[in-house]
Amino acid sequence: MRGDGDGWVVGENGTRHWGKHGAAGLLLRAPSPHGEPTVLLQHRALWSHQGGTWALPGGAKDSHETNVHAAVREADEEAGIGVDNVFVRGEVETARMASGWSYTTVVADAATQLDTTMNGESTELRWVPEDMVDRLPLHPGFAASWPSLRISPLRVLLDTANVLGSRPDGWWRDRSGATGKLLSSLAGTLPRTVELPGVGFGWLTRIEAVLEGEARAAQFEDIRVPVIHAAGSGDDELASQAQASTTLTALVTADRGLQQRLPTSVQVLSPSTVLGWLG
Repeated sequence: MRGDGDGWVVGENGTRHWGKHGAAGLLLRAPSPHGEPTVLLQHRALWSHQGGTWALPGGAKDSHETNVHAAVREADEEAGIGVDNVFVRGEVETARMASGWSYTTVVADAATQLDTTMNGESTELRWVPEDMVDRLPLHPGFAASWPSLRISPLRVLLDTANVLGSRPDGWWRDRSGATGKLLSSLAGTLPRTVELPGVGFGWLTRIEAVLEGEARAAQFEDIRVPVIHAAGSGDDELASQAQASTTLTALVTADRGLQQRLPTSVQVLSPSTVLGWLG
C-alpha cells in the first residue's frame, strides 16, 4: 500500500497541496554539544515545490498510515536518521484547508544530533539552533506554523514524595534509596521537549526535586536534577518556589491541596505523565 498518498489535492481556488490523504512532517530536536536545542531542517531541492526554501523533512501520508508513522518514515527516507533514534513527544495539526487536506507536524527528540544522509529531495540537511530557524528563508507553510511550534525554556519542580508514593513498588522500605533511584532515572530522560496543553512546548534541561523528611538522606548528585532540601513541609517549599518563579514553570504533583496554592500561570503535570518518560 506504500505510495497511495502521492498526488495533489486541488482546492476550490486552484491551490494545490501535496498528499491525497494529507501530509506530515517531523520536527526533530536534539541538544547541541553545549546542550542548546537544535532542529533538523531540510534545504529543499530547486525542482521541488517551493524549492530553495528550508522546511521540515516530511511528505504525503499514505492511507494506512498514522501521522507519526508517515512523518518518521518520510524523515528517514529524506535524511537517513534511523527510526529507532526518534522519540515522539506530540503532534500538532498545523494546517487544514477547506478541501479537507491537512498537514500535521510530529514533534520528536533525538538524544544527539544524528548523522544524516540526503536523498534527491534536498540540497542540504542541517541542525539549526532553535533561535536561528526564522533567520532562514523558510517554506511559507513552515514559516506560518513555526511560532506555535518553537519552544520556551521550561522550569519543572518535582513533588518527589508525591511522585514516589504514586508507585506501589516498596519505596517505603528504603525511602532515601528509592528517592535516589527515581531521581537518577529521571535524569536520564533529559534534555527533552515537553508538551504543555494550551501553552505549547517547553525545552527541559533540569528537574528540580524537592525532598523532605527521610528522603533528604538520599545519595544523589546530578546537575540535571538539582535537589532542594525542604526545611519543613515539602508542600510549603514547592509553593514558595512556584510563587517566586519568573519563567514558564510546571509542577509535578497529584496533590490537589498543593495545586490550589499555585499561581495560575504554573502548569501541573501528573506523576503518571512524568513517570511515563521513563519508558
